[in-house]
Amino acid sequence: MALPPTAGAAPPAVPFAAQPRGHCLRRLGPAPPGAAPRLGPLFWPWEKVKVGPLSVSPMGFGTWAWGNQLLWGYQESMDSELQECFNLALRNGINLFDTADSYGTGNLNGQSERLLGRFIREFEGPIKSPDDVVIATKFAAYPWRLTSGQFVGACKSSLERLQLDRLGIGQLHWSTANYAPLQERALWDGLVEMYDKGLVRAVGVSNYGPKQLVKIHSYLASKGVPLSSAQVQFSLLSMGDEQMELKTVCDSLGIRLIAYSPLGLGMLTGKYEASSLPKGPRSVLFRQILPGLESLLSCLRRIAEKKGKTMSQVAINWCICKGAIPIPGVKTVRHVEENLGALGWRLSPAEISELESAAMAAPKKMIQNVFQTA
Repeated sequence: MALPPTAGAAPPAVPFAAQPRGHCLRRLGPAPPGAAPRLGPLFWPWEKVKVGPLSVSPMGFGTWAWGNQLLWGYQESMDSELQECFNLALRNGINLFDTADSYGTGNLNGQSERLLGRFIREFEGPIKSPDDVVIATKFAAYPWRLTSGQFVGACKSSLERLQLDRLGIGQLHWSTANYAPLQERALWDGLVEMYDKGLVRAVGVSNYGPKQLVKIHSYLASKGVPLSSAQVQFSLLSMGDEQMELKTVCDSLGIRLIAYSPLGLGMLTGKYEASSLPKGPRSVLFRQILPGLESLLSCLRRIAEKKGKTMSQVAINWCICKGAIPIPGVKTVRHVEENLGALGWRLSPAEISELESAAMAAPKKMIQNVFQTA
């Protein structure tokens, strides 16, 4: 990973505990009743999580919205605030940023990677080692990527957009087993080749179900390549039998589960009601699921009030307590501030059980990604 030069006059990053108690902490909510305020950073170095050879923060941030106009209303005028989001996250210890070569719509395809590369270069603070910023990008299994060489080419294109020499985690965005099984082996070989060439420090997959995950883990192991991560939709709305089986498989094989959509695309934030839905395609999904979430949302609200937290922070903390690395998406500084409040504390076993009982009672669950395999 090529480390960008730091400006000579740039001040060092200020430890979280030493930062002014300003706009960030004031909005994160007080400590739980009866608990002493946490002194020091949001998490200590020994609380970082291992993903293969990498050491990452207990939570990362997703950048799906950075370039996506259709679903998230991205405009280039948002770039300055997105840079602030990145800077604030990095200064508070977040070092995992998830992206994909398909993020961005139309002429903005790949925009998320370009922005991340720029933000790393322009960050006003020291970036001393590859672990300081871990970029996890996903390579789409497009129908025209039929050879391992083409898949390696996709990796090189991502590196060019990011202006890096090496990625933290190179991930296969989805499996083709359900519709083009012959293509799958070439993509797996592409992962092997990019790892052997030193283009990625770790290899991961996304949208793999438990059975297919076991297959690729075995194949990569036969080539001497460890499978370090599996990214999947995982939240209180996505904890069906298959998702929990996947988590069990990950634990047994030493694969770290990365949880995307930990807030159910926003349904677990408490910000929406049947009479107040988000704009765009999300409204169709919300209209189907949201009316049946009264019990779960009430449970989230009750625990959040008891903890002095927000519903979003409780939902994200549930993922952390399950051993996953949640990667909520961020578009604004307010989103970063909100999500940082999910760190530095843990739900009790009784609270976890209460949340899961309420989630299982919901009549409709989150629709799984159509690309997820068995």
